Amino acid sequence: MQRFIRDICAVGLLVGSTATLAQAQKALTWDDVRARFETNNPTLRAGQLAVEESKANEISAYLRPNPNFTALLDQVTLFSGDPYQPLAQALPSGTVTYLHERQHKRELRRDSAEKATGIAIDSQTDLERNLIFSLRLAFVQTLQGKAILQLTKDNLATYDKSLAIYRDRYQVGDISQMDLNRLELQRLQFLSDLQNAEIILRNAKIQLLTLLNDQTPVEQFDVSGRFDFSRMIGPLADYRQMALDTRPDLKAALQAINKAETDHKLAVANGSTDPTFGVDVGKNPPIDHYMGVSISIPLRVFDRNQGEKLRTQIDVERQQLLAAAARAQVFNDVDSSYTVLTNTVALLTLYQDSYLDKAVLVRDTVSFAYAHGGASLLDYLDAQKEYRATELNYLTLIGSYLMAVNQLNLAVGREVIQ
Repeated sequence: MQRFIRDICAVGLLVGSTATLAQAQKALTWDDVRARFETNNPTLRAGQLAVEESKANEISAYLRPNPNFTALLDQVTLFSGDPYQPLAQALPSGTVTYLHERQHKRELRRDSAEKATGIAIDSQTDLERNLIFSLRLAFVQTLQGKAILQLTKDNLATYDKSLAIYRDRYQVGDISQMDLNRLELQRLQFLSDLQNAEIILRNAKIQLLTLLNDQTPVEQFDVSGRFDFSRMIGPLADYRQMALDTRPDLKAALQAINKAETDHKLAVANGSTDPTFGVDVGKNPPIDHYMGVSISIPLRVFDRNQGEKLRTQIDVERQQLLAAAARAQVFNDVDSSYTVLTNTVALLTLYQDSYLDKAVLVRDTVSFAYAHGGASLLDYLDAQKEYRATELNYLTLIGSYLMAVNQLNLAVGREVIQ
């Protein structure tokens, strides 16, 4: 009975470990990768905390000045009069003062802090935009590495089948030892392609895991997604308008103008005079208790905050110029990425409509001719090389297309093409 229970437990552990490994090896889609990134990336989370810090500054900016309390005990007779009653003639008093801020200084400080928070939010969105670009780039490179790796495996398997046939032909004397050696040397190129593809794929996965802050072993990490291209591309004017409406860095630049204008109003308000009101109470032996009021008004003869007024006024113009530069950069980013994308689609269309089929036809025709003595070994090797190069260029172009899509999404500020 005990042995039966141990066997059941062992089977349960085996099934559990197998399920855990299968879960760890589950291929992640782009949505899965992005969700993990938004949860785990430390740079993104640190930026979110910076936004919270800016919101905390709003509380400090809108606080009222604290009142001041002063206590005074005057005419303490330590060295004259009755030494046993030093407080007999003492005059106690207390004063409470409060600074009254004029010209809506407190409200302007709050508005400036709120606009700073808006800029921080847009900056955080822009940080996420750039990090998503890097994440998508690593994701595409991983998909491209998988596709190229599969191609190199298929090429090697196909070549090994042909090589086995040629070895049989060598055994019966149809080809020479020299031809067989050259055919076997050609296999080294296929092996080299396979090893390079494995290295590229591994490095892409490492980059992706780094962005995800994930400690999963590379061998257990995998992604899945559509590695293809679409011929449908919208007009350039639409992407330009989307970018103007979406780009967070442009929004931050426009909000910086509003904040600079608010800061200038605050600088003007800080140049005004703020009175300090006071109330004091005390005790005076001849008249017993008393109360008094006071007002303190600083005479702003020299310092009227002239420097800060001028600085903030200049800053308004500076922010306007920076916003104009940001707008021009938006157009530059969209136009350049759109040009790369359309050119890549044009090349891919040619490959898909013509070059891929021709490469297969040439390879199969020359292989058949060489097998029947109608082509030379050099022709056969050249046909294999051209086919391999054409297929590899096609997969590389698809990767370039997906990267160009990623660049356009970055330029627009959101995913307009999946």
